[in-house]
Amino acid sequence: MLYLQVLLNGLALGGLYASIAAGFSLVWGVLNVINILHGSLIVLGGYLAYFAFAACGVSPFLFAPVAGLALFGLGYLIQTVAVNPVMGRPVLMTLTLTFGLNLLLDNVMLAAFSADYRKITLDPPLGVLEIGPALVPVDRLVATAVGLALVAALWLLLRSTQLGRAIVAVRMDREAAALMGIDVRRIYALAFALGAFMAGAAGALFAAIFPISPVASSGYLGKAFVICVLGGLGSVPGVVVGGFALGVIESFGALAFGPEHAGTLAFVLLILLLMLRPSGLLGRAGFQ
Repeated sequence: MLYLQVLLNGLALGGLYASIAAGFSLVWGVLNVINILHGSLIVLGGYLAYFAFAACGVSPFLFAPVAGLALFGLGYLIQTVAVNPVMGRPVLMTLTLTFGLNLLLDNVMLAAFSADYRKITLDPPLGVLEIGPALVPVDRLVATAVGLALVAALWLLLRSTQLGRAIVAVRMDREAAALMGIDVRRIYALAFALGAFMAGAAGALFAAIFPISPVASSGYLGKAFVICVLGGLGSVPGVVVGGFALGVIESFGALAFGPEHAGTLAFVLLILLLMLRPSGLLGRAGFQ
């Protein structure tokens, strides 16, 4: 019974992890930018959901796409104004830029919201679902389902739309895509904005399950990084596999070594995977 409970908890958590990593993987894969700002965007999406619930009673599960749209606009603006001018420069430059933007957004949120943790408390609560001898909170299942639905929507957009094909083309060969008439700078801005959309929506879902605070942004960023390496950069299914893998590993790691060492176990696995299979479990040449 205990192992089943831990497994179900890990799978539910893994679905949420996939939603926070999909946007990070998209930006990294298409723009070749390691977006240090991603964790802060997740926290900002969580705050939007928190205040929407506190002021209007809007369910965070329904508000998640709205938070995503708000972050989409912010992401488009950030990429157009700040990131696009340094595209094509060494990775260290874009890394430093997004690091500085992350510090700026973190401090703005600290000044506006303080460092206190806040959490959405659903009233009435959604209860728990019995799966054999195990119990799983329904709110976590709903958050996981919405997160996976958003990841699936991103996958369909990349595979089935003209915009998605343009994003994949730019990911695979920027120069050839430009010769075919694709506006590369616009695709970069839209890809960055889609990454911000996924971050904002994921933050809204996390706010319904876990407390949020600006000081938590680095934790979300670290998890997104681990998932991208686990699943393989350039694969939406890889993000899902990496998210579930990290969720299960952390759950069983917490059981075996204590919750304080669950994150350490994940990073040890990350180092081993980088040594043995740096492309990840499902890494591919193009983002798809």
